Amino acid sequence: MLPLKLIREQPEAVARALATRGGSGDTLKELLEVDRQRRELLRTAEELKARRNRTSEAIGAAKRRGEDASAEMHEMRAVGDRIRELDVALQRVDGEIEGLLLALPNLPHESVPAGATADDNEEIRRWGVPRALGFEPKSHWEIGEALGVLDFERASKIAKSRFVVLWGPAARLERALIDFMLDLHTRENGYTELAVPHLVNAATMRGTAQLPKFEEQLFKTVEADENRSLYLIPTAEVPLTALHGNEVLLEADLPRRYVAYTPCYRREAGTYGQDTRGMIRQHQFDKVELVTVTTPASSYEELESMVRNAEEVLKRLELPYRVVLLCTSDMGFAAAKTYDIEVWLPSQGKYREISSCSNCEAFQARRADIRYRPAGGSKTELCHTLNGSGLAVGRTLIAILENYQEEDGSVVVPTPLRPYLGGLDRISAIRR
Repeated sequence: MLPLKLIREQPEAVARALATRGGSGDTLKELLEVDRQRRELLRTAEELKARRNRTSEAIGAAKRRGEDASAEMHEMRAVGDRIRELDVALQRVDGEIEGLLLALPNLPHESVPAGATADDNEEIRRWGVPRALGFEPKSHWEIGEALGVLDFERASKIAKSRFVVLWGPAARLERALIDFMLDLHTRENGYTELAVPHLVNAATMRGTAQLPKFEEQLFKTVEADENRSLYLIPTAEVPLTALHGNEVLLEADLPRRYVAYTPCYRREAGTYGQDTRGMIRQHQFDKVELVTVTTPASSYEELESMVRNAEEVLKRLELPYRVVLLCTSDMGFAAAKTYDIEVWLPSQGKYREISSCSNCEAFQARRADIRYRPAGGSKTELCHTLNGSGLAVGRTLIAILENYQEEDGSVVVPTPLRPYLGGLDRISAIRR
């Protein structure tokens, strides 16, 4: 959430920044108008309250002198009724302001390139050289179905499209990737592993900027007996970031670096026709998520560190990739700056996203009230929050199937994963 004070004091600067993100101009104008109305209501209410206080004192003095104050008392009853009306109106306007603030995206950091489409993103660096296969590369779903380890047909039968059943070696490979990523981030990169709820309440979703913006993208449950909904998490970013909501942390305890593996659930509404085959875009997928809570002074250093941590997974697995700085219009709603890491997929002849690492600055912390107390200070300040995939597990499995495929249809297991698979060095066809 953006600070209302900033919008009031620098409306033109905020409007220019939001324009680079593709809109929100009408929402901003409405917000400024509603805020003007609120200040006018507040001014009127305060004037009436001051008048009531002065008149009440005069009435008291008149009574002490034995004078008739019935006219003034009658007038003050009318003033009291008007003040109550104004208080109700202020509550309504406050709700409108909060709703409009929740609809505005974060402002881009000054280092983010302005752009209208993904074509305006800036490539920062590449690592690795795509392997020369010497044969026509197959897609991951062709490889997996031929090996008998990816089963889209049965997944569709027991659920719906955009699900997959992993058989035997693929299920083990998925689990190996999860353990490998968690071990790397906890043992070498300084993250603390957490196991978090996969169902969260609406307040948690609002605090992490999932609601109200992405309501249609979310799966949710309904507890009829408690008249309450719980949402399936679209990413572990949600519970990890919300962990310290309504808390005050000590500066000495920052940064807090957390990692968690969870399944993620997304409706993928509005993506009809995109990546309809295979595992690129699923309703349920596994992800190892990185979240950092830190001070404003260190948040951009932490962002660069988080990107390096995610990159290291791909380096260890020897998967070619590139790092891209997203332009203003391609960033996520809550992000002030985002790097995407894209892995090479031979069947598509291009790089595809496997991780997004973002600094949200105080945008989520302001919603969730995540604060810290500076060393030697008494006043608390808002934290900065960061999140990134370290990595998307299913897409990493995809990249391994495609980059390590052999002409005979088998898939070589990357060396770092073999200890997690009991020494298995190759995935061959299975019977199911």
